[in-house]
Amino acid sequence: MVHTRRSLLRAFAASPWIGALPAAAERPRQTRNVLLVMTDGLRWQEVFNGAEAALISKENGVPDPDALRADYWRDSPAGRRQALMPFLWTTVALHGQIFGNRDAGSEASVANGMNFSYPGYNETLCGFADSRIDSNDKNPNPNVTVLEWLHNQRAYHGRVAAFGAWDVFPYILNAPRAGFPVNAGYDPLAQPLTPKIEFLNRLKTESRIWDDEPLDTFTFHTALEYLKQRKPRVLFLSLGETDEWAHAGKYATYLHSAHSVDRDLKELWETAQSLREYRDSTTLIFTCDHGRGSGPSEWKDHGKKVPDSKYIWMAFLGPGTPALGERRNSPPVQQNQIAATLAALLGEDYRAAVPKAGRVITGISGSP
Repeated sequence: MVHTRRSLLRAFAASPWIGALPAAAERPRQTRNVLLVMTDGLRWQEVFNGAEAALISKENGVPDPDALRADYWRDSPAGRRQALMPFLWTTVALHGQIFGNRDAGSEASVANGMNFSYPGYNETLCGFADSRIDSNDKNPNPNVTVLEWLHNQRAYHGRVAAFGAWDVFPYILNAPRAGFPVNAGYDPLAQPLTPKIEFLNRLKTESRIWDDEPLDTFTFHTALEYLKQRKPRVLFLSLGETDEWAHAGKYATYLHSAHSVDRDLKELWETAQSLREYRDSTTLIFTCDHGRGSGPSEWKDHGKKVPDSKYIWMAFLGPGTPALGERRNSPPVQQNQIAATLAALLGEDYRAAVPKAGRVITGISGSP
């Protein structure tokens, strides 16, 4: 008997085994790896509007206002923000999504009510606020972060790593319990001890400005070298200079630090895309731990006494994230949603294990 192509297709469609074949909607997710990058205390005002005219003054730590204007001042907010953070606005926001421009009806905020670092990092990484975490003291976090939760699963065991400028991160992440590499502050990275990492370890200890954290460049390049050598599936990186210089009232250095973070973000992304293990299968999440106050009187500060410092921003770029760009007139999002969203991008249900975590942000992983 001779079968035509059409008859074969009819027979195949009628087969009882057709229901066992995977549907198109069940194809493996495009995101296999996640890079979560945070920069401490960078205001939404600069992220969306660029340099603020009222702060470009000697009274706000700007030794040469004309030089700073030449670097970052443009006639429009769009021009100013691109001058300050070109990679964020020409790549991340263009091909991904960014939330938090309150002037455009997009609100992003913390839920912890503290508006400072340890509570913000706990909320980001655990998915919920915890009233027990009410200081920046070096107390081991009683909560399990999404990083630790992933590390405890077979697919991610030994494939999670964290790097932070601030020396409190081993406590925030509860490093002894968590079990994955946590390199922070001035601690040297022991493994892998490549010549480059050995040199970075040395430079980090020989260039102290602050007691609790080194300059961002050493933390960043250590994390970048680790990425190249060990290729973790989940990498957390937190940089701190934006907060340090703001507290010091040095607006020029604060802006330069934001610009440097953007440059580092670009190098991290381009490095990942140059590696087979990450190319076209990696999502970048970029955010901060808290905001700051407004105008010349409060831009340096944050915390309960500065209510507006609860406002933050967050950005997403990856193969499964629709390119919706700058979100406008969108439902509010909160910091406590980042943990579940990170897990969802990897195809994991964090809220099934941690029901009190914030919900996945809709529209980030391709969901409606």
